[in-house]
Amino acid sequence: MNPILGILFHAVGGLAAGSFYLPYKKVSKWPWEVYWLTGGIFAWFIVPISAICLIYKSPLNLLEAIPANLMKWPYFFGMLWGIGGLSFGLSIRYLGLSLGMAVALSLTAIFGTLIPPIAGGIFLDLLYTLSGRVILMGVVGGVGAAFIIGYAGMMKEKELARQSLGGTIVEFDYTKGMIVATISGILSACFAFGLASGREITEIVTPLSSNELFANSFLFAVIMIGGLTTNLIWCIYQIIRKKSIDSLLSVTWTKSVRNFMLCIVAGTTWYFQFFFYGMGSTQLDKFDFASWSLHISFIILFSNIWGWILKEWDGSSLKTKRFLLFGLLMLILSTVVIGYGNSIE
Repeated sequence: MNPILGILFHAVGGLAAGSFYLPYKKVSKWPWEVYWLTGGIFAWFIVPISAICLIYKSPLNLLEAIPANLMKWPYFFGMLWGIGGLSFGLSIRYLGLSLGMAVALSLTAIFGTLIPPIAGGIFLDLLYTLSGRVILMGVVGGVGAAFIIGYAGMMKEKELARQSLGGTIVEFDYTKGMIVATISGILSACFAFGLASGREITEIVTPLSSNELFANSFLFAVIMIGGLTTNLIWCIYQIIRKKSIDSLLSVTWTKSVRNFMLCIVAGTTWYFQFFFYGMGSTQLDKFDFASWSLHISFIILFSNIWGWILKEWDGSSLKTKRFLLFGLLMLILSTVVIGYGNSIE
């Protein structure tokens, strides 16, 4: 076990998660449901299956080694996680990008970090150990930092709204947005629930993997296929309802190939967040429950760094930027605290 290495792996995974949407911004003249589903097929099916073929010694024997009943709950939680991802967009719609992302991801961090140890009956044990208390302190600090960053985002949107004739959030609705963000936060945390419910699967496949660092890869694939199921149903419904195929036919062949390649890059980058998440979780041992909080914290950290680089914060006041910087520094500090807690014997 190497907690510092584990946190480094989580940081790389968070960088991938905070960056995967950038190629989508370059896609032109494709409807959202088309490029989202195209990238999703690579992220949630093609790349995970390819990883299984590379990682496990006898990939075709995995299904024989794993009882089918062990896969039903990870798959089910994957479907719920997929719904959480889709509802996440609504929280952005009603609360704005910064506030919506911070609230939804903060709730995801809370539920995804605390519910698995509570359900597993080990939460109280954590309170009786110094390392457990320090790690929980880091988790709480990370969630608090996310809310501070969200508040900074809300300040930014109000300031930019005053500088323009119209508001930056056309359909702002705090009550409705908080309800949707709460639902999204709970359902998005179902990925963590899927991991907790599939521990027996990981125990079975670990001896068959080329390296125990990658032993979670099969379980990831089961959960992601569940997520693909709900996203596939919703996107196909939208394609039929909006007649998106007609839009595709009007796009030139050259542009379509470019869009397709961008979707492959986006989907592959998205998958790598959990590829490195799995590597990081193997290094945290009995305190693996903190992996989810670390993962979400690094997503928020790197997505806001990208926002700064892309000048999304231009036009906001110095006070707002200080709130953002304070939140980011607090987020970094929380990861240090979690790493220190893991190092305590």
